[in-house]
Amino acid sequence: MSATTEPRQVVTRFAPSPTGFLHIGGARTALFNWLFARHHGGKFLLRIEDTDKVRSTKEAIDAILDGMNWLGLDWDGETYFQSHFAARHAEVAQQMLEAGHAYRCYMTQEELAEQRAKAQAERRPFKVNSIWRDCAADAPTPDAPFVVRLKAPRTGETVIEDAVQGRVVVQNSELDDMVLLRSDGTPTYMLAVVVDDHDMGVTHVIRGDDHLNNAFRQLGIIKAMGWPEPIYAHVPLIHGQDGAKMSKRHGATGVDAYRDELGMLPEALSNYLLRLGWGYGDEEIISREDAVKWFDLANVGRSPSRFDIKKLENLNGHYIREAENGRLAGLAAPRIEKLIGRPLAESEIATLGQAMEVLKPRAKNVDELAEGGTFLFKTIPLDVDERAAALLEGQASELLTRVHTALSGLDEWTAEAAEGAVRSVAEQAGVKLGQVAQPLRAALTGRATSPGIFDVLLLLGREESLARLADQMTKEQ
Repeated sequence: MSATTEPRQVVTRFAPSPTGFLHIGGARTALFNWLFARHHGGKFLLRIEDTDKVRSTKEAIDAILDGMNWLGLDWDGETYFQSHFAARHAEVAQQMLEAGHAYRCYMTQEELAEQRAKAQAERRPFKVNSIWRDCAADAPTPDAPFVVRLKAPRTGETVIEDAVQGRVVVQNSELDDMVLLRSDGTPTYMLAVVVDDHDMGVTHVIRGDDHLNNAFRQLGIIKAMGWPEPIYAHVPLIHGQDGAKMSKRHGATGVDAYRDELGMLPEALSNYLLRLGWGYGDEEIISREDAVKWFDLANVGRSPSRFDIKKLENLNGHYIREAENGRLAGLAAPRIEKLIGRPLAESEIATLGQAMEVLKPRAKNVDELAEGGTFLFKTIPLDVDERAAALLEGQASELLTRVHTALSGLDEWTAEAAEGAVRSVAEQAGVKLGQVAQPLRAALTGRATSPGIFDVLLLLGREESLARLADQMTKEQ
């Protein structure tokens, strides 16, 4: 590449292995790559690294694509599959053999084990020292199995000017002659990823810093082939609250779990992942539009970030309050259907949408929206929880009878009219409003907590509200 060559269009990629769900760390990597490409008007590619046929599954591929779509991380062009390019990977290995940058290694497993044991006894890192590196390539026997190894440099140093980690230097004496082709002729991951990145025109490799060591080894292939080097950006991993690498013991680790089990909105999770290792001043709430405008690699921190579920929940609460009511009703409806054991009618989902205005200020996730709205769709007789049952004891029966009479006499069914009637009952009984409102809430919802009681009356409507009160009064007699 000459000095006068025009700058290449920015091309990033996300290259997950389809062995499970879309991990939360992988989602952040995908987000950073997506934002960097969109910020620079470039391309964002998706490549499924499915060369491990034993562990790769269609279910995992579907889960990754589903997670990407849910987070709104659209990619350019087709979905690439690494396994489709095996012939190209082998072709590059053959070119390196012919150019003297790789060699056939006929070392046996016993010889490798012996070298490994010797290194362990001498308490030094194991590095293959093959007699086949600098000798004729004649096989010891015609059918002797061999692998193709990279002829890594042994003197000097390799330098990476990492966009996140800064200048990182490794002595070439520490690099090994890694395997490029296995004895069955299949390419290794280390070869495949380099060839694919080159062929797809990837200019920036943004990935977890657990791949930093791989970068030095992969550069051996890039330099041997005379290809342009990508700009590397190795992002620190996400840790749990205890400072250890994020794992199942810290709770949910898959994007699908945050959606399906924890009831998070995609914009909340995206915003949280963006701020997990990257910052823009004191901004906490960052729209997708602003994220594209502001994102750069210079503001990615070098230290691991700690995942705080409470912060995510608070952020999710903000986005729930900002979300459109009909959308929230659509998300909460399937959860309510599971709770009540029946499907909701369209009219009931419309009612749920109306209820969102009073449900969402109290909710931090979709489950809480569903739990808060379930009372609307219960049937008489209501199931009453223990706390609500306690509110229905003592003077409650008499107060509810008075409330039923007062509400029955209303000319119009509005929150204001209902509040006036209930306040009048409290005044006549010589008690505080809460002493009437609490048993009223228990009788109408079966719970001790709910949206405002006058909102509850309005949402249930005259007929259902009076019927629930009458049913409770009958129980108390």
